[in-house]
Amino acid sequence: MAGDIIEFCKERSLKQINLLGHSLGGKTVMAAALSPDLPLDMLSKLIVVDISPARGPMSDEFRTYLRAMKEIEHKRVKSRKEADDVLQAYEPDMSIRQFLLTNLDRVSHGTGHHHKFRVPLDILDKGIEGIGDFPYEPDHRKWEGKTLFVKGSKSKYINRKNMPIAKEYFPNMELITLEAGHW
Repeated sequence: MAGDIIEFCKERSLKQINLLGHSLGGKTVMAAALSPDLPLDMLSKLIVVDISPARGPMSDEFRTYLRAMKEIEHKRVKSRKEADDVLQAYEPDMSIRQFLLTNLDRVSHGTGHHHKFRVPLDILDKGIEGIGDFPYEPDHRKWEGKTLFVKGSKSKYINRKNMPIAKEYFPNMELITLEAGHW
């Protein structure tokens, strides 16, 4: 996906852009910034929200959300309320459930309709082990531009263990914390 960002910008002759990414989107924009294919004049600033470049397995909560979303599709729910009812068994926090349901679309067919997620759950499920990877080593790649990391105070995705790694990749980084969770 980092390559897709770079290619998109090249095709449109974009220069001095700012990239912002949250969670896995944050890993994607970091990988774009570190890519040897990134033209020197393309990226001005980088904003990474609530993720670090550290490698690690996906959290159990992400796997749980994926299971819940697959159950919603399997049940071919007819409303967001039905989808939320399924999600409640997996996630008690209504704001997180609402966030997950923003990816739910109504699909019409000859005999009626049901809801399906826009994101390809089968592809996520097959690739879940690799989602926590990061394509570069800090001693091989660096981006010297201005970089802002934004941490949610109620989130564990940026912590004291992985901030030194982020500083190795992005030596001109700044960290701020907002009163928020990850989602």
